[in-house]
Amino acid sequence: MKQKKNVTFNDIAKYTGFSKTTISRYFNNPDSLTLENQEIISKALVDLDYKENKVAKILANGQTEFIGVIVPNLHNHYYSEMLNQILQTYEQFGYKFLVFVGNEHADTERKYIEELMSYKIEGLIILSFTIPSRELADLHLPIVTIEREDKYVCSVNTDNYMGGVQATSLLASHNCDILIHINTPTSPEIPAYGRIAGFEDVCREKNLRHKVIYRDLGSTYDSMKKSLSEILDELEKDYPTEKKGLFISSDTHANVFLNLLIQRYGTLPRDYYLVGFDDSPISTEAVIPISTVGQHIDQIAFEAVSLLVEQMNERKKRRPAPLEKTVHKVITPYLIRRETTEKDS
Repeated sequence: MKQKKNVTFNDIAKYTGFSKTTISRYFNNPDSLTLENQEIISKALVDLDYKENKVAKILANGQTEFIGVIVPNLHNHYYSEMLNQILQTYEQFGYKFLVFVGNEHADTERKYIEELMSYKIEGLIILSFTIPSRELADLHLPIVTIEREDKYVCSVNTDNYMGGVQATSLLASHNCDILIHINTPTSPEIPAYGRIAGFEDVCREKNLRHKVIYRDLGSTYDSMKKSLSEILDELEKDYPTEKKGLFISSDTHANVFLNLLIQRYGTLPRDYYLVGFDDSPISTEAVIPISTVGQHIDQIAFEAVSLLVEQMNERKKRRPAPLEKTVHKVITPYLIRRETTEKDS
């Protein structure tokens, strides 16, 4: 079968009567042409069945249409689902993604960023939390972070404080003897600290007996199981007969804790009420569906890519106008009641 000849800029120029320079401007700086001329060239591309040579375009203008993404791990269902939603934005924005998993090692992530920069990425989405935003800002690249310290870069986050209030209020409505929040040690600069603040404020306002347990919960199943087993042993020792309302920092950790309870008792005991955070798939797929505070992961991913694309598009203009200040978008969470708290109904 005879191979079809590739259509070149020269072919398009002859077909339209424009110069090759004008055709090049259509691809690299279309705003410099009138709408009428853009339409003429666009129609010619269809008529000639033009297929864009991506490599040639990259060599010509340095625009790779690549976005780098760094996530801390994929054990946590939140990160895997967020990555899934980010990748799905290709249909809307047309950008491809180069993804690295940092496993919470700052030096490793710095090497990954160097690698991404060598691929001439146009922007960067960061979910990992090891590298300070001040250092990220010094890359002089459009960057959007999700759920991490973000003082010097743009970000999209959930309203974690509201989520903490929602989870705690749900547990309080069941008249638990003590409310307990389980979380990793978290700096107030991290958006997820709002979960802790929301929990403590509700407990203080309602004069509820409460405790925050800080523990490195780990990022692998074995490490999570070990840490949460130790916490369960402590709760059994300190509050053996009391009704316990547990707000756990993520659905992944909540599911591991739920499994430990089921392994020990064969079911979720009557004196345990459990709320997670994220509304990741694991919360509905658990042996006993877990009540949770839902994050609009699809919306967060879309807003993050959209905010990044705005910055990247601005840089492509003849006279770009840099952001006067960083943009921080906050997405409202939602409460989902499931069987780990609805035992009384």
